[in-house]
Parts: sequence; structure tokens; C-alpha cells
Amino acid sequence: MKISIIQQDIVWADVETNIRKADAAVDSSLESDLYIFPEMFSTGFCTAPEGIAEEADGKTLEWMKRKAAQTNAAIAGSIAIMENGLYYNRFYFVKPDGTVAHYNKKHLFTYGGEHEHYTAGDERVIVEYKGVRILLEICYDLRFPVWSRNRGDYDMMIYVASWPITRVSAWKSLLIARAIENQCYVAGVNRVGNDPSNEYSGASMVIDPYGKVIASCEDGVEMSAQADINMDMLETFRAKFPVLNDADVL
Repeated sequence: MKISIIQQDIVWADVETNIRKADAAVDSSLESDLYIFPEMFSTGFCTAPEGIAEEADGKTLEWMKRKAAQTNAAIAGSIAIMENGLYYNRFYFVKPDGTVAHYNKKHLFTYGGEHEHYTAGDERVIVEYKGVRILLEICYDLRFPVWSRNRGDYDMMIYVASWPITRVSAWKSLLIARAIENQCYVAGVNRVGNDPSNEYSGASMVIDPYGKVIASCEDGVEMSAQADINMDMLETFRAKFPVLNDADVL
């Protein structure tokens, strides 16, 4: 499976402009089976979502469905959603046939006040796509390895993020750690640019189960990068060196 990680600057609270940018980014990327966008890629990381969050069937999800069908590829990324009077930081994974899976962010970023407005999810979500089992995660989740522990139920993790430049060294280190300790591929997709609170450098990357970075985006640059998810290699590695068999029981 070929994936594209799309590192973008996000125009604050401007859904129409950001959807146009996302559409153009897919069109200008190499052909892939899966295109991944950063956290809240249609608005920026809005900790106060009132007046900004979309309905669950809003414009951004509508575009994701349309683009997935047009490209015959999956589209993934998180959106600020309002549903039944509650707000969620929701990661959508949209398949070409229109099937939609979603994960509501478990670990809300209390340091930035996210917990004051959003409702936390309580369910791990794994999507199977083209023979790869994919765990969906969002930004701050990266700091909590117990939540993302591989129970033998996934082959790849995706972290979509708005991770500021001041803590980017932690972002890079933790992504590699998650790949090594869980014997899986990890795709980390972060934004670049500025919002009212922070500056972002990106450092988006794909890491293989050995902890090697196999694709990456330049710091501070809007761009995409591609990587192949090689299931034969992963299965051979796990069989030869079955680390997960010795994992602590949770």
C-alpha cells in the first residue's frame, strides 16, 4: 500500500480555503492509496469550537467522500465536529467506496484548554484497508503509550497533529518509539505555519517497524511525501523477532 502524508499550512477557521488547499494538495501529490492530512485540517486546532465546528455531515466530510471516490483512494484527517450538542475532535478515515470510520480523540490537550470544550472519546478504532490494520490516533495521544499499545490487532498507526515547534523534538522521538515498541509502521502528519497561539514546523514522517524514517517532509514547507507499507516485510520481522509475545499484560 502506498501512502501520502500531506503537510500543510492551515488558514485559521477558513473551511472553504482549507478544503481548496487540501484538494490541490492531493492533485499535486504522487498517486497513492491513502492521503493523510493533519489535525483539524479544515480549520486549524481550535480549542474553542463554538461557531467553527461542523455538523457531522458537513462540508469537510463531504469533500473527503467526494475526493476519495474521485481518486479511488482513502482520505484521512481530523475535524472539529458538533454532534448532539457536544464537540469532538474527530478523526475521519474515508474509503473510496464511501465507507466512513471515525475516532474521537481520547486524550484532550488540557494544557491548551481542549478539555473545556470537547468531549473525549473512549474507544480505540482500528480500520482495515488494503490488507493493513490501521490504528487512528490524534496528536496528544502520542504521549500515552498504554492507550496505543499493540495488542496484536494493528499493523500501522496514524497520528494527525497540530504539534508546535517548541516541542517538536518530543514529536520526533515519540513517533519513532511507538514504531519500535509496537513493531508497526507509524505515520505522523503535522501542520506547518502559524495560528493565534503557536508556530508549527511540521516534521511529518513515516517510520518503519525497525524505527527507520522511510519518508519525511521538510521542516516549515507545505509538501507531501510518499512511503510504501510493506506487509510482507512486517510479517517476516514479527515472525523472526516476536517482541509482542513478551509484552506486559494490560
